Amino acid sequence: MTSSDRSSADAVVVGAGIAGLTAAALLAKQGLRVELLEAHHQSGGCAGTFRRGPYVFDVGATQVAGLEEGDGAPAGIHARLFRHLGVAPPAAVPLDPGCVVDLADGLEPVAIWRDPQRWRQERLRQFPGSERFWALCDALHRSNWAFASRDPVLPPRSWWDVAQLLGALGAGTLASGLLTTATIADLLRLTGCAADGRLRRFLDLQLRLYSQEPADRTAALYGATVLAMVQEPLGLWHLEGSMQALSEALGSALSKHGGRLRLRHRVERLQPPEQPGGDWRITGHRGGAPPGDRRPLGEAFHLSAPDVVVSLPPQTLPALLGEALAGGYRRRLETLSEPSGALVFYGAVERKRLPPGCPSHLQLEAPDPGSLFVSVSQEGDGRAPAGRATVIASVFTPARPWFGGDEAEYQAHKQRAMAAIQRGLERLLGVGPADWLHGELATPRGFAGWTGRPWGYVGGLGQHPSRFGPFGLASRSPLAGLWLCGDAIHPGEGTAGVSLSALMACRQLLAGRGVDLRP
Repeated sequence: MTSSDRSSADAVVVGAGIAGLTAAALLAKQGLRVELLEAHHQSGGCAGTFRRGPYVFDVGATQVAGLEEGDGAPAGIHARLFRHLGVAPPAAVPLDPGCVVDLADGLEPVAIWRDPQRWRQERLRQFPGSERFWALCDALHRSNWAFASRDPVLPPRSWWDVAQLLGALGAGTLASGLLTTATIADLLRLTGCAADGRLRRFLDLQLRLYSQEPADRTAALYGATVLAMVQEPLGLWHLEGSMQALSEALGSALSKHGGRLRLRHRVERLQPPEQPGGDWRITGHRGGAPPGDRRPLGEAFHLSAPDVVVSLPPQTLPALLGEALAGGYRRRLETLSEPSGALVFYGAVERKRLPPGCPSHLQLEAPDPGSLFVSVSQEGDGRAPAGRATVIASVFTPARPWFGGDEAEYQAHKQRAMAAIQRGLERLLGVGPADWLHGELATPRGFAGWTGRPWGYVGGLGQHPSRFGPFGLASRSPLAGLWLCGDAIHPGEGTAGVSLSALMACRQLLAGRGVDLRP
């Protein structure tokens, strides 16, 4: 093993998922010399893709928010950033309906329509008497969206942060702030809808997708916006080609502005400056095996920079920082709530085997192995040959039980889980075991190998009121020059959420250099 590749930069970004790509591109646009380090052989992280023969599968994320251009309303975060970076956004079509939810109660599934009036009619028909609840959610969402469009910093950790937060406040924000510690279940009680069990089951399914928490554990201010993401002027989008198109567009912006993406560069240690104002030292290995593999590591690399932006899960920081991590902050990181893992079935089928007019996204309430979220490719979107479709079905699972034990036990557990998911898909789509042209299952162990995330976690910290907004983990760390972004940082997970976190971290970093970043 040789010690080579010693170089310096203005900023080093660790992890080339959507958050890391966004942060690196924004900093490069401001003229900084940026190095983006990624352990995998491709960018994208949980929003990446892989290929099996003629099929392209999205690894985790299968839909995008934040591509709306605005048209009189604030533009979505991806649209804003691509405009600022001077590159074209990936081709995409809006999802309509955004999702169809089967509550497995013998009644008609709930279609979440893009048109606000059509969605209003649907929810009144499906959940009679619930309009007061939806009206309150809508009021909170409009206040939240106006607040978010002013680029607040949450939680604040400096006077500059406080100034940005105060500048984003409005009358609506101050009023909705009274519900900062409330949950969506509290909103149901306030509006007299708590007895509607069918509405509660619907909310639990939808909220778990985006907050990792059910209604009684999802922050009201977060959940109100999540429940409105499908409708115009916002929307959920289906990318042409694959989710990798989003990473490629951000990668092109990074390259355009002189930044560099280094694939197969695994960061192993972050050492703070020895003196105030000095450089961080970043060390690791390049080439060699992918994350999770025990084969030789490859050649060592050494970088230095005054600023480091980490987009990895914060659970990785104790190992990366070692003794440099202060006791109080270390204890907080080590006692963070544990995110979920996921079981994901990747399948392919003849399109004629699917129900006529099959939507792109569906949910099914199911006891075993758990409620399914299903994504079906569209004809001609580049994910499957003509006349065929890819089907991706995911279910949350505790992550740690999938590690340890012998290989035979693990494989048997995996086969039982895949069979249970296929039974759910047969119930939802009518696709029987003999209809699958391809089928495989990823577990948390597989995700740990693919993404390098501890225990194969697939999301952030969960949007409980105790961890949301002012009570969350800050992008400004206690160590000068170390910044955090990603799905554990405000405002949470999803490609739009992690991009907002990256923008927030970059604004803080650049403010210290006298630059006011306003995309």
